[in-house]
Amino acid sequence: MIKTVAIQGVKGSFHHIVSQQFFNKDVEAIECLTFDRVVESLIGEECDAAIMALENSIAGSIIPNYALIDSCNLHVVGEHYVDVQHNLMALPKQNISDIKEVYSHPMALLQCKEFFKEYPHIKLVEDKDTAEVAQRINEKKLIGIGAIASVKAAEIFKLDILKPSIQTIKHNETRFAIVKRTNSEVPENEINKASIKFETDHKRGSLAAILNVMSDCKMNLTKIQSLPIVETPWKYAFFVDVTFSDYADFKKAKNIIDIMGQGFKVLGEYKNAKL
Repeated sequence: MIKTVAIQGVKGSFHHIVSQQFFNKDVEAIECLTFDRVVESLIGEECDAAIMALENSIAGSIIPNYALIDSCNLHVVGEHYVDVQHNLMALPKQNISDIKEVYSHPMALLQCKEFFKEYPHIKLVEDKDTAEVAQRINEKKLIGIGAIASVKAAEIFKLDILKPSIQTIKHNETRFAIVKRTNSEVPENEINKASIKFETDHKRGSLAAILNVMSDCKMNLTKIQSLPIVETPWKYAFFVDVTFSDYADFKKAKNIIDIMGQGFKVLGEYKNAKL
Protein backbone atom coordinates (compact mmCIF):
# COMPACT_ATOMS: atom_id res chain seq x y z
CA MET A 1 0.00 0.00 0.00
CA ILE A 2 1.52 3.31 -1.13
CA LYS A 3 1.00 6.03 1.47
CA THR A 4 3.82 8.49 0.74
CA VAL A 5 5.41 9.52 -2.56
CA ALA A 6 8.43 11.77 -3.09
CA ILE A 7 7.98 14.36 -5.84
CA GLN A 8 10.24 16.95 -7.40
CA GLY A 9 8.61 20.30 -6.71
CA VAL A 10 5.71 21.37 -4.53
CA LYS A 11 1.99 20.68 -4.63
CA GLY A 12 0.60 21.87 -7.92
CA SER A 13 3.66 20.71 -9.86
CA PHE A 14 3.29 18.17 -12.63
CA HIS A 15 4.96 15.56 -10.42
CA HIS A 16 2.24 16.21 -7.84
CA ILE A 17 -0.42 15.80 -10.53
CA VAL A 18 1.11 12.42 -11.45
CA SER A 19 0.97 11.30 -7.80
CA GLN A 20 -2.77 12.03 -7.72
CA GLN A 21 -3.52 10.43 -11.08
CA PHE A 22 -1.36 7.30 -10.76
CA PHE A 23 -2.15 6.54 -7.13
CA ASN A 24 -4.98 8.49 -5.51
CA LYS A 25 -5.60 11.79 -3.81
CA ASP A 26 -5.05 10.26 -0.37
CA VAL A 27 -1.34 9.68 -1.08
CA GLU A 28 0.88 12.13 0.81
CA ALA A 29 3.35 13.97 -1.43
CA ILE A 30 6.78 14.65 0.05
CA GLU A 31 8.03 17.83 -1.59
CA CYS A 32 11.66 17.88 -2.81
CA LEU A 33 13.20 20.71 -4.81
CA THR A 34 15.79 18.46 -6.53
CA PHE A 35 15.78 14.96 -7.98
CA ASP A 36 18.80 14.12 -5.80
CA ARG A 37 16.65 14.85 -2.77
CA VAL A 38 13.82 12.73 -4.24
CA VAL A 39 16.18 9.77 -4.48
CA GLU A 40 17.62 10.38 -1.01
CA SER A 41 14.16 10.29 0.52
CA LEU A 42 13.38 7.02 -1.26
CA ILE A 43 16.65 5.32 -0.30
CA GLY A 44 16.28 6.61 3.27
CA GLU A 45 12.80 5.05 3.45
CA GLU A 46 11.13 8.41 4.09
CA CYS A 47 8.60 7.45 1.40
CA ASP A 48 7.15 4.36 -0.26
CA ALA A 49 7.81 5.42 -3.86
CA ALA A 50 9.11 8.30 -5.94
CA ILE A 51 8.07 9.99 -9.17
CA MET A 52 10.72 11.11 -11.65
CA ALA A 53 10.26 12.73 -15.06
CA LEU A 54 12.23 10.82 -17.71
CA GLU A 55 11.45 12.48 -21.02
CA ASN A 56 9.44 15.17 -22.74
CA SER A 57 7.95 14.93 -26.22
CA ILE A 58 9.51 18.31 -27.12
CA ALA A 59 12.73 18.57 -25.11
CA GLY A 60 13.74 14.89 -25.10
CA SER A 61 15.34 12.83 -22.33
CA ILE A 62 16.15 14.03 -18.83
CA ILE A 63 19.45 12.17 -18.84
CA PRO A 64 20.57 12.74 -15.22
CA ASN A 65 17.46 10.92 -13.98
CA TYR A 66 18.39 7.79 -15.90
CA ALA A 67 21.80 7.92 -14.21
CA LEU A 68 20.25 8.39 -10.76
CA ILE A 69 17.96 5.39 -11.14
CA ASP A 70 20.87 3.27 -12.35
CA SER A 71 23.56 4.35 -9.87
CA CYS A 72 21.24 4.07 -6.87
CA ASN A 73 19.94 0.63 -7.92
CA LEU A 74 16.32 1.76 -7.97
CA HIS A 75 13.56 0.05 -9.92
CA VAL A 76 10.96 1.45 -12.31
CA VAL A 77 7.64 -0.19 -11.42
CA GLY A 78 5.34 1.92 -13.58
CA GLU A 79 5.03 4.87 -15.93
CA HIS A 80 2.57 7.70 -16.45
CA TYR A 81 2.12 10.30 -19.19
CA VAL A 82 0.86 13.83 -18.56
CA ASP A 83 -0.34 16.36 -21.10
CA VAL A 84 1.74 19.36 -20.00
CA GLN A 85 -0.11 22.63 -20.49
CA HIS A 86 1.80 25.75 -19.44
CA ASN A 87 -0.27 28.68 -18.18
CA LEU A 88 0.79 32.26 -17.42
CA MET A 89 -0.53 33.25 -14.00
CA ALA A 90 -0.26 36.05 -11.45
CA LEU A 91 -2.04 37.55 -8.46
CA PRO A 92 -5.63 38.64 -9.18
CA LYS A 93 -6.59 42.02 -10.67
CA GLN A 94 -3.62 42.22 -13.03
CA ASN A 95 -3.22 41.86 -16.78
CA ILE A 96 -0.23 41.04 -18.96
CA SER A 97 0.80 44.69 -19.30
CA ASP A 98 1.27 44.78 -15.51
CA ILE A 99 3.69 41.84 -15.51
CA LYS A 100 7.35 42.86 -15.54
CA GLU A 101 9.05 39.51 -14.81
CA VAL A 102 8.08 35.85 -15.25
CA TYR A 103 9.85 33.12 -13.28
CA SER A 104 9.72 29.41 -14.09
CA HIS A 105 11.70 26.24 -14.65
CA PRO A 106 14.13 26.58 -17.62
CA MET A 107 12.28 23.83 -19.51
CA ALA A 108 8.96 25.66 -19.19
CA LEU A 109 10.53 28.94 -20.33
CA LEU A 110 12.08 27.20 -23.32
CA GLN A 111 8.77 25.65 -24.34
CA CYS A 112 7.00 29.04 -24.15
CA LYS A 113 9.61 31.36 -25.65
CA GLU A 114 7.62 32.06 -28.82
CA PHE A 115 4.70 33.38 -26.78
CA PHE A 116 6.87 35.91 -24.94
CA LYS A 117 8.24 37.39 -28.17
CA GLU A 118 4.93 39.27 -28.30
CA TYR A 119 5.67 40.79 -24.88
CA PRO A 120 9.24 42.16 -25.00
CA HIS A 121 8.65 44.17 -21.80
CA ILE A 122 8.60 40.92 -19.77
CA LYS A 123 11.90 39.65 -18.40
CA LEU A 124 12.17 35.84 -18.23
CA VAL A 125 14.00 34.41 -15.20
CA GLU A 126 14.96 30.77 -14.64
CA ASP A 127 13.88 29.18 -11.36
CA LYS A 128 13.83 25.75 -9.65
CA ASP A 129 10.21 24.70 -10.08
CA THR A 130 7.05 25.89 -11.82
CA ALA A 131 4.63 25.46 -8.92
CA GLU A 132 7.13 26.72 -6.32
CA VAL A 133 7.14 30.09 -8.11
CA ALA A 134 3.33 30.18 -7.93
CA GLN A 135 3.54 29.41 -4.21
CA ARG A 136 6.07 32.22 -3.66
CA ILE A 137 3.95 34.75 -5.52
CA ASN A 138 1.00 33.84 -3.32
CA GLU A 139 2.91 33.88 -0.02
CA LYS A 140 4.82 37.11 -0.68
CA LYS A 141 2.01 38.83 -2.60
CA LEU A 142 4.35 39.68 -5.46
CA ILE A 143 2.75 42.26 -7.73
CA GLY A 144 4.02 42.45 -11.30
CA ILE A 145 5.51 38.95 -11.16
CA GLY A 146 4.18 36.04 -13.18
CA ALA A 147 4.62 32.26 -13.09
CA ILE A 148 4.31 29.55 -15.71
CA ALA A 149 2.63 26.56 -14.10
CA SER A 150 -0.28 24.13 -14.14
CA VAL A 151 -3.97 24.88 -13.67
CA LYS A 152 -3.70 22.92 -10.40
CA ALA A 153 -1.00 25.33 -9.15
CA ALA A 154 -3.22 28.31 -9.97
CA GLU A 155 -6.07 26.71 -8.00
CA ILE A 156 -3.93 25.84 -4.97
CA PHE A 157 -2.17 29.20 -4.74
CA LYS A 158 -5.17 31.36 -5.74
CA LEU A 159 -3.65 32.94 -8.84
CA ASP A 160 -5.45 34.14 -11.95
CA ILE A 161 -4.55 32.56 -15.29
CA LEU A 162 -3.75 35.46 -17.63
CA LYS A 163 -3.15 33.25 -20.67
CA PRO A 164 -3.76 29.49 -20.86
CA SER A 165 -1.73 26.95 -22.83
CA ILE A 166 1.10 29.27 -23.89
CA GLN A 167 3.57 26.55 -24.94
CA THR A 168 4.67 26.75 -28.58
CA ILE A 169 3.72 23.15 -29.41
CA LYS A 170 0.25 22.51 -28.06
CA HIS A 171 0.60 18.72 -27.78
CA ASN A 172 3.28 18.49 -25.11
CA GLU A 173 3.62 15.27 -23.11
CA THR A 174 6.01 14.27 -20.35
CA ARG A 175 6.67 10.68 -19.36
CA PHE A 176 7.15 10.00 -15.66
CA ALA A 177 8.59 6.90 -14.00
CA ILE A 178 7.21 5.45 -10.77
CA VAL A 179 10.27 4.30 -8.86
CA LYS A 180 10.70 2.04 -5.82
CA ARG A 181 13.50 0.41 -3.87
CA THR A 182 12.48 -3.11 -4.91
CA ASN A 183 11.76 -4.78 -8.25
CA SER A 184 8.46 -4.87 -10.07
CA GLU A 185 5.33 -5.93 -8.24
CA VAL A 186 3.40 -6.34 -11.49
CA PRO A 187 2.34 -9.96 -12.18
CA GLU A 188 4.51 -11.51 -14.88
CA ASN A 189 1.56 -12.07 -17.21
CA GLU A 190 0.75 -8.32 -17.11
CA ILE A 191 4.28 -7.05 -17.81
CA ASN A 192 4.60 -5.74 -21.37
CA LYS A 193 7.29 -3.07 -21.11
CA ALA A 194 10.80 -2.95 -19.66
CA SER A 195 13.70 -0.57 -19.16
CA ILE A 196 17.16 -2.07 -19.52
CA LYS A 197 20.78 -0.91 -19.57
CA PHE A 198 23.85 -2.41 -21.22
CA GLU A 199 27.28 -1.50 -22.56
CA THR A 200 28.94 -2.60 -25.80
CA ASP A 201 32.49 -3.03 -27.07
CA HIS A 202 34.03 -0.55 -29.51
CA LYS A 203 33.57 -3.06 -32.31
CA ARG A 204 31.79 -2.69 -35.61
CA GLY A 205 28.21 -3.90 -35.36
CA SER A 206 28.22 -4.61 -31.59
CA LEU A 207 25.21 -2.39 -30.92
CA ALA A 208 23.44 -3.54 -34.08
CA ALA A 209 23.83 -7.17 -32.99
CA ILE A 210 22.02 -6.50 -29.71
CA LEU A 211 19.28 -4.55 -31.47
CA ASN A 212 18.83 -7.49 -33.83
CA VAL A 213 18.32 -9.74 -30.80
CA MET A 214 15.50 -7.47 -29.65
CA SER A 215 13.90 -7.64 -33.09
CA ASP A 216 14.29 -11.42 -33.30
CA CYS A 217 12.66 -11.74 -29.87
CA LYS A 218 9.61 -9.76 -31.08
CA MET A 219 10.37 -6.66 -29.01
CA ASN A 220 9.63 -3.11 -30.11
CA LEU A 221 12.27 -0.57 -29.14
CA THR A 222 10.50 2.61 -27.99
CA LYS A 223 13.49 4.48 -26.58
CA ILE A 224 17.28 4.36 -26.79
CA GLN A 225 19.53 6.80 -24.94
CA SER A 226 23.31 6.74 -24.63
CA LEU A 227 25.06 7.99 -21.51
CA PRO A 228 28.84 8.40 -21.07
CA ILE A 229 30.56 6.07 -18.63
CA VAL A 230 32.44 8.55 -16.46
CA GLU A 231 35.18 6.15 -15.41
CA THR A 232 35.94 5.15 -19.03
CA PRO A 233 36.29 8.08 -21.48
CA TRP A 234 34.53 7.61 -24.84
CA LYS A 235 32.67 4.53 -23.73
CA TYR A 236 28.89 4.63 -23.40
CA ALA A 237 26.07 2.81 -21.67
CA PHE A 238 22.76 2.45 -23.48
CA PHE A 239 19.43 2.87 -21.75
CA VAL A 240 16.67 1.19 -23.72
CA ASP A 241 12.90 0.84 -23.34
CA VAL A 242 11.18 -2.07 -25.08
CA THR A 243 7.59 -3.26 -25.36
CA PHE A 244 6.45 -6.84 -26.02
CA SER A 245 3.33 -8.98 -26.05
CA ASP A 246 4.74 -12.09 -24.36
CA TYR A 247 6.99 -11.92 -21.30
CA ALA A 248 8.67 -15.16 -22.45
CA ASP A 249 10.08 -13.26 -25.44
CA PHE A 250 11.60 -10.64 -23.14
CA LYS A 251 13.01 -13.33 -20.84
CA LYS A 252 14.72 -14.95 -23.83
CA ALA A 253 16.15 -11.59 -24.95
CA LYS A 254 17.45 -10.88 -21.43
CA ASN A 255 19.44 -14.10 -21.39
CA ILE A 256 21.03 -13.40 -24.78
CA ILE A 257 21.82 -9.71 -24.15
CA ASP A 258 23.35 -10.60 -20.79
CA ILE A 259 25.86 -12.76 -22.68
CA MET A 260 26.45 -10.41 -25.63
CA GLY A 261 26.58 -7.09 -23.81
CA GLN A 262 28.43 -5.83 -20.76
CA GLY A 263 26.99 -4.52 -17.49
CA PHE A 264 23.51 -5.72 -18.44
CA LYS A 265 20.85 -4.58 -15.98
CA VAL A 266 17.07 -4.54 -15.83
CA LEU A 267 15.96 -1.15 -14.47
CA GLY A 268 12.28 -2.07 -14.41
CA GLU A 269 9.50 -4.31 -15.70
CA TYR A 270 6.01 -2.81 -15.79
CA LYS A 271 2.82 -2.10 -17.72
CA ASN A 272 2.94 0.00 -20.87
CA ALA A 273 0.94 3.14 -20.08
CA LYS A 274 0.57 4.00 -23.76
CA LEU A 275 -1.70 1.04 -24.60
